[in-house]
Amino acid sequence: MLNELCQLCGTSGDEKNVRDYIINQIKDCCEYTVDPLGSVIALKKGRKVPAKKVMLCAHMDEVGFIITDIDDDGYLKFAPVGGIDSKVVCDRVVTVNSVKGVIGLKPVHLLSDDEKNKSPDFKSLRIDIGAGSKEIAEKYVSLGDYAYFSSDYYTFGDGYIKSKALDDRIGCMLMIELIKSDLEYDTYFCFNVQEEVGLRGAACTSYTVQSDISVVLEATTAGDLCGVTGGDRVCVLGNGPVISFMDGRTIYDKELYNLAMNTAKENNIPVQTKTAIAGGNDAGAIQTRGKGSRVIAISLACRYIHSPSSVVKSSDIDSARAFLNVFLPKLYD
Repeated sequence: MLNELCQLCGTSGDEKNVRDYIINQIKDCCEYTVDPLGSVIALKKGRKVPAKKVMLCAHMDEVGFIITDIDDDGYLKFAPVGGIDSKVVCDRVVTVNSVKGVIGLKPVHLLSDDEKNKSPDFKSLRIDIGAGSKEIAEKYVSLGDYAYFSSDYYTFGDGYIKSKALDDRIGCMLMIELIKSDLEYDTYFCFNVQEEVGLRGAACTSYTVQSDISVVLEATTAGDLCGVTGGDRVCVLGNGPVISFMDGRTIYDKELYNLAMNTAKENNIPVQTKTAIAGGNDAGAIQTRGKGSRVIAISLACRYIHSPSSVVKSSDIDSARAFLNVFLPKLYD
C-alpha cells in the first residue's frame, strides 16, 4: 500500500488522485465525507462510544511544483509548492501532465564566481520537456499545471525504503490500516489537504470535528548523516517513531507526551524524541481551532525529506504500528 500511495501524484491543491485511492480503501469500513477544501473526514465506529472525542490526522499532499510561465524556447518556468530546497531539484526528472521533463540550470562552466558560491534560486531553473518552442510546449502544458518528482519506490540495504512523498503517505497508510481494523471506540480520521502550504486542510477539519484529543501521524526530518553528531542528528532511522515535545509550530500536551513515552517503555517498543525545535505539522493548526484540542505527534524519522529520494526504515513503521495499538486505547477514558 505504501508503494501505491507514494507513486500517486498529489501536491497541495491537487490531491484528487490520493483522495480517490484512500476513499476506495476505506469506503466499506467507515462513514466519511469530503469537506469543501477536499479533505476526507472519516468516522470509524467502534464497539463503544468514548467519553472523549479522539481524532487521528495525516496529510495527503506532497511537495511539488507549479508552472508559472513558458519561455520562447519552450522551457517551463516554475515555483515550488511547499518547502523544497533548490539544491535538491537540479537535474531531477519530473512529470507534467504525464510528460517527462528534466530540471535544468546554467552549466557550471558558464557560471560567474558569485553564482558558483550560491545555491541556485528557482527563478534561474527551468523544466526542459524537449519542446523546441513555446508553441510546442503549450500543446502539453498550461500555466497552473503541477509538476512532480518522478521517483521510483524501492527497498535497499537493511530494511530501508526510498521514495518521493513518504511525507506523509506513511501516515495515510497507517490510518487506512486502523480504519480497516476492529476498534474498541468510535474514532475520527482526517486525511488533510494542503499541509505543505500552511496547514490549511487541518484548520478546517479540526474545526468540523472539534476533537478533545488529536494524534498527528507524520514524517519528520532525520539528521543521522555522515559527519553529523550528537543532538544535531535530531532523530535517527531505526530508533522507532518520534514523539515530539515541541516544534516550530506547536508545544505538545505534556501529559500526552509522558503517557506516550511511558506506554512505549512498558511495552518494550522503541521510540525517540527530537533533539531540535524546528519544523511543524498539522498539530499547529489543530491545537488552536474551535474550542482547542490536546495534541500529540507520532512521526517517522525520514532522511532527505521533501526530495525525490526520501528514506525511512521499515522497522520504524512496524514499531509505529505496534505503538499505536497500545497507545490509542489509553486516550478515550
